[in-house]
Order: sequence, then C-alpha cells, then structure tokens
Amino acid sequence: MPENTRSELTAELAVVSRRHMASYALFSQALADHLGLHPTDLQCLNLLTLEGGPVTTGRIAELTGLTTGSATRLVDRLERAGYVVRERDEGDRRRVLVATVPERAAEFGRVWDRLGGGWTALFDDLDDSELALFIDHLRRATDFGAQQAERLRAGEVREA
Repeated sequence: MPENTRSELTAELAVVSRRHMASYALFSQALADHLGLHPTDLQCLNLLTLEGGPVTTGRIAELTGLTTGSATRLVDRLERAGYVVRERDEGDRRRVLVATVPERAAEFGRVWDRLGGGWTALFDDLDDSELALFIDHLRRATDFGAQQAERLRAGEVREA
C-alpha cells in the first residue's frame, strides 16, 4: 500500500474514531438522562450487569477507575435510584457486596435491547474473519482507552 494512502487512512481513522467517541458519549448522556442517572453511574451499572454477580466497592473502583471514596458515592447514588443493593458476603460477613436489583437490571437490559436492536444488523455483510477483526479492534481500543484514562488520572499527560 502506498505510504500516502496509509497516512490518509490513519488520518481518516483518527477523525472517525473521535466522531465515534463523541457520538457514544452523547448517546450515553441521553440514555443516562432517560433513566435519571449520571453518565458515570450509567456506565457503572452497565459494567455491573456484565460482571455476573455481586462485587465489592473496591472492584467497582477498579472497573471505573474511581477512587474507593468516589466509588462508594456512586454506589450510594445507584442504591438511592433503586438499581443496586448492598448485601453481606455470605462467605465473609465483614465484607459488603454490591448487587444489582434483578428487576431494575432487567429494565436496564430491555432499554438497552430496544436501543441496540439494530446493532448486530450493522455487521450482517461481514464475513466471520471481518467480524473477528472488528471484535479484535474493539478489544484493543477498549484496552487502549483504559490505559490512556489511567495515564490521565496519574497525571502523566501534561500540557506542553
């Protein structure tokens, strides 16, 4: 592939990626508004529904990149909104776990399904190897985004 084509493609990829991130952030805000949540709380709820069971507030801090104090306040807000409950860990009664409220998690899932119903149709014209490439891209982009967020939180990115 000629170098100018490659550089043109990477420049277009940068623009398209920024537009995608902005679009998703605005979608997340609209969904959070619809559900009466803060966008960070919405994304935490999203992550909690993917965890497969109750987690500690420390785990929520890991998932979100928040401090444990901020994660505790986030859990407080989700609890007040009726999306999560705190419960004692049966294996270690000193530990408190955060669990999603099944009915509210199902409601969240239904809203997500209604909005994302056409998502898989976007990929109908891709063969399995193209779909696998897209999945790999999303995993790599997710990991990269998490690394960059950590750099920002650590103060590693400074103005010139």
